[in-house]
Amino acid sequence: MMTRVWVFLIGVATVMGILSGRTSELSAAVTQGAFGAVELMISILGIMCLWSGVMRVLSESGLASKIARMMRPFLKILFKRVSNDHETLELISANMTANLLGLNNAATPIGLKAAERMEKLIGGKEASDELITFIVINTASLQLIPTTVAAVRASFGSEQPYDILPAVWVSSAISIMAGLAAVFFFRWMSQRGREKTKIKTGISHKTG
Repeated sequence: MMTRVWVFLIGVATVMGILSGRTSELSAAVTQGAFGAVELMISILGIMCLWSGVMRVLSESGLASKIARMMRPFLKILFKRVSNDHETLELISANMTANLLGLNNAATPIGLKAAERMEKLIGGKEASDELITFIVINTASLQLIPTTVAAVRASFGSEQPYDILPAVWVSSAISIMAGLAAVFFFRWMSQRGREKTKIKTGISHKTG
C-alpha cells in the first residue's frame, strides 16, 4: 500500500514540475535529496550500530529471555490466546525492548515475526484481538531512549541530542495509553455486538 502511495506522490510531483516549467528545480531537488539521504544515513550509522549491538548482546547473553519472563504477566493479560507460547512472548518482548531503546529498524523485523506467529497460532480470516493489540503497542511504542531521533538531532549539530527525553517519555506514555484504551473500548464494543447478534439469532430461531 505504501509503495503505491509513494509512487503516486512521485508521479504527481513529476507531472506538476513539468507542467509548471520547473524541471530544473525538480531535478535539483532529486539530486539534493539523494545526497542528503546518504549523508544522513552515514551520520547516524555509528549510534544505530551501537544500540543494535546492545540488542544483540541482550539476546546472546540471555537477558532478552529474562526480560521476556519479567514481561510475561503483563503480556499474558494483553495476549491471552498466545500466552502459553514461549517463542511468541519472547518475540513480543524483544520487539517492545527494541522500541524502548528507540531502535525502530530492529523492532520491525522482530515485530513481523511475532505477528506471523500469532496469525499461525490463532488463525482466522480476520486480524485477531491480540494481533491488533500488538500492532497498536508497536506503533505507539513506549520509548525510554529515542535513539533514532537523537541520532538525527546529533547529525544536524545538536549539542544535547538527548535533552528531549522528558518530552519523549510523556508523549509516548500518553500515546500508548490512548492506543490501549481504544483497543479495549473497540474490543468491548465488538463483543457486545456479537452478544446482541447471538441473542437476536436465538430469539428468531425460537419464534421460527
